[in-house]
Amino acid sequence: MASSVNALSAVPAKSWVPQFVICSMIWGSGFALIKIGVEAGIEPGWVAFWRCFFGALVLWGLVLVRRLGMPRDLRVWGHALVVGTVLNAFPFTLFAWGEQYIDSVTAGVWNSTIPLFTLVWVLVMLPDEKPNLRRLLGIATGLCGALVVLGVWSGGQSSLMKGSVICLVATASYGLGYTYTRRYLSGGDIPAITLTAIQVSWAALELALVAPLLSGAPHWGGKGPMAAMVVLGAVGTGLAYMWNLSVIRAVGSTVASTVAYLTPLWAAIVGVFFLNESLGWNTVVGALLIVSGVLLTRTASSRPVAGNKPGAGAGAGTEAGTEAGTEAGTEAEAVPPPAEEKREEGTVQPARP
Repeated sequence: MASSVNALSAVPAKSWVPQFVICSMIWGSGFALIKIGVEAGIEPGWVAFWRCFFGALVLWGLVLVRRLGMPRDLRVWGHALVVGTVLNAFPFTLFAWGEQYIDSVTAGVWNSTIPLFTLVWVLVMLPDEKPNLRRLLGIATGLCGALVVLGVWSGGQSSLMKGSVICLVATASYGLGYTYTRRYLSGGDIPAITLTAIQVSWAALELALVAPLLSGAPHWGGKGPMAAMVVLGAVGTGLAYMWNLSVIRAVGSTVASTVAYLTPLWAAIVGVFFLNESLGWNTVVGALLIVSGVLLTRTASSRPVAGNKPGAGAGAGTEAGTEAGTEAGTEAEAVPPPAEEKREEGTVQPARP
């Protein structure tokens, strides 16, 4: 954390804060765009496909413009396939499905639980990571926040429970994806944009095959909803990824990952003022408890990442709304501190909504 604090004092805020805020706005608004799509009749499988398809187009455009290379190791392509499944195709579909039952504000709150799920997967999959009292307290606090959002004291609404469970399965998948990325794709010097383009392309290909089976023929939903899908993919997965990469280069992934704390705020603002969604007191209190739980899990660690494989950069340039860069809120960054971040490639990205 000290390196990030030093970076903040050394790098002018005006050089990275605007991009940081814009990214939080884009990813926080993503839940409203999903809601627009599903309410217009675009089935969840196709919402996920369009996100990946338009995102892949932008990312490959960045790869071509920057003349970035392709990995030759087939294992990297295989790992990217796995990450594309659990970090894009599966959770993107689930969030769209969940928003058929809950509003975009609640979906944004559930998205903020990703660091907690990531921590659980890290403790399970990475033997070098040990639980401590602060991390366990953070997980417990986040769980309490989830129960408050659900309003368990009143029994909860069946639709709220169903949609929430679906979204929580999605966030658990994100957590698995980030842990897998940390273990197999967080080392080496392959450009991060290249790996993310491959990862998202794998997800688009999977969804092109699966969406017709799950959701039937595509339903366009009209110009407005399709425009929402274009923005969701091209801007949220493509352009915002590039801007977030600039923030990481300026101040490091620890600082950049704190965008996760702003995305629920933007999700609430957009949902309430543009989609006329309600914002109950329990949603606000629950969201604060969840974010507090995430903050509690941010314990420093100087150990090297276990299981890093040579020749693989970090992918994870997806849309989920929190922080793969510090793996579940821990500060064991998979990249050097900002003062040493001389290349744009090879950094692990926060999750997107």
